[in-house]
Amino acid sequence: MFTINENYLKLPGSYLFSDIAKKIAAYQQENPEKEIIRLGIGDVTQPLAPVIIQALHSAVEEMAHGETFHGYAPDKGYGFLREAIAKNDFQDRGCRIDADEIFVSDGAKCDSGNIQEILALNNKIAVCDPVYPVYVDTNVMAGRTGGYNPKTQNFDGMIYMPCTAQNGFVPEFPKETPDVLYLCFPNNPTGAAVTKAQLQEWVDYANRNGILIIYDAAYEAYITQEEVPHSIYECEGAQTCAIELRSFSKNAGFTGVRLGYTVVPKELKSGEISLNALWARRHGTKYNGAPYIVQKAGAAVYTEEGKAQVKEQVAYYMRNAHAIYNGLKKAGYTVSGGVNAPYVWLKTPGNTTSWDFFDQLLKTANVVGTPGSGFGAHGEGYFRLSAFGTYENTLEAIDRITKM
Repeated sequence: MFTINENYLKLPGSYLFSDIAKKIAAYQQENPEKEIIRLGIGDVTQPLAPVIIQALHSAVEEMAHGETFHGYAPDKGYGFLREAIAKNDFQDRGCRIDADEIFVSDGAKCDSGNIQEILALNNKIAVCDPVYPVYVDTNVMAGRTGGYNPKTQNFDGMIYMPCTAQNGFVPEFPKETPDVLYLCFPNNPTGAAVTKAQLQEWVDYANRNGILIIYDAAYEAYITQEEVPHSIYECEGAQTCAIELRSFSKNAGFTGVRLGYTVVPKELKSGEISLNALWARRHGTKYNGAPYIVQKAGAAVYTEEGKAQVKEQVAYYMRNAHAIYNGLKKAGYTVSGGVNAPYVWLKTPGNTTSWDFFDQLLKTANVVGTPGSGFGAHGEGYFRLSAFGTYENTLEAIDRITKM
């Protein structure tokens, strides 16, 4: 008789955003006349930039002719895209990253979950709290943790690094030394960012203790302050301790197209074993490559026109973030984020729980956000609002919230 992976049974309920979708669907079914504004999930709303659309059309036309048709993509991705990524995202910023250290995929979410497959099950994992749920859930699924403790809202055997108002929502070195730690800056969900000097401390800490950093830089395009690094590889020694995850979803609007990549430096090793080689083996075995059409669209992001058009879209969403931040602060709410990230982290009023505030917002203002407790125990009492809506809906949502 077949058996199941019982680690899945450790997970409480369903995925955070699935729970939110169910609540919205139930409310809308009961109140079909209500117009709901969604500032919850981090999905974009603006159409793809014109130069990206042109690249998609051109690539589709190529697929219609035998001499320009493309089948399976190379395991790591097409050279034209990996070389453009290496130059524009890293080398132009002084980072020693080459094209053969870049692995193109269909998104950072998949990579952030899949990357742990090349690591042993006895690795001790450290995560920020609050945290993007995928980092935790995929390690639970793999069997690196004990059971879920409802009292602490944590998994036994996992190290949590509290990110609170007291430390500026930036984690401190954990008391127990981990083997692997996840960092995300600019941060999802809090919107916090670190300076290069702060990030250098983490790199030094990792190298001193033989720790692997999995660094999620999905929101680097939203950085506005010069002292905030766009890549962990801007720090000395990062090539020997860090893997970086990147996405085209937020910077270029590829949420419905799907494209991302992971950087695994050749200098990164466990003893004499190359993690670049291990990830290449896993990638080649379990993945057939992002579509040619999508990779051509990705390459268009790095053209001069692409850079300008994408920058314009990022500015559009950051205008939303500023409107949310300033509107709520003026109304007396305690808010943070929104400076280097498209998220605003809101303290719920009084002693209102995150989910109670979610219900109040949905039913009273017909606005959807994300309960902070869904990101971890230290997210309780907070709420995340996304800047990825339209500007008009964002202004309307803030007006509704401040009148609530």
